Amino acid sequence: MSAICLNSELLNEQQAAEFLGVVPGTLSVWRSTKRYAIPFIKCGRLVRYRRADLEKWLESRTVSPVDVATL
Repeated sequence: MSAICLNSELLNEQQAAEFLGVVPGTLSVWRSTKRYAIPFIKCGRLVRYRRADLEKWLESRTVSPVDVATL
């Protein structure tokens, strides 16, 4: 198995879903429909997410109070 598949910073789909507060099926739908551009890694048939990528994605989704006022 390659080193990228063994990296401890990689989360499986269940762990990534828990981190984001969604169910694993939601991540699967988002991947297949490309609804959200959350980077993921394929290791054979396994899907892995870097914790840092999930954190960056969450930061990009953060709405500040000033942004809300302009809606």
